[in-house]
Amino acid sequence: MTTPTNDIEVVDVPAEDRFVVRGPDAEAELDYRLNGKRFVLAHTEVPEAWGGRGVGSRLIRAALARARAEQLTVVPWCPFARRWLKEHPDEAGGVDVDFKASAPE
Repeated sequence: MTTPTNDIEVVDVPAEDRFVVRGPDAEAELDYRLNGKRFVLAHTEVPEAWGGRGVGSRLIRAALARARAEQLTVVPWCPFARRWLKEHPDEAGGVDVDFKASAPE
């Protein structure tokens, strides 16, 4: 499996409610739900071969950029997104992050 390069492009696909990084034979994604002004980060998936290369971080940063631009409150249901946002609070500057909202059962 080919690993994306450092100049990877994260694409927002609103019709599918997800951000995507596409490689020649795989893709990584961050699924989301937009509920009014609440931007719920539901699930992040990165191919194992792409692990440790910052692809998941790029997906979260793309979501933060959209949240910042649209003045959305980020609700990280996804365990990866939740952990990443807690470990990188400076990245969320200018974005309201609601850690208290729980995921649906």
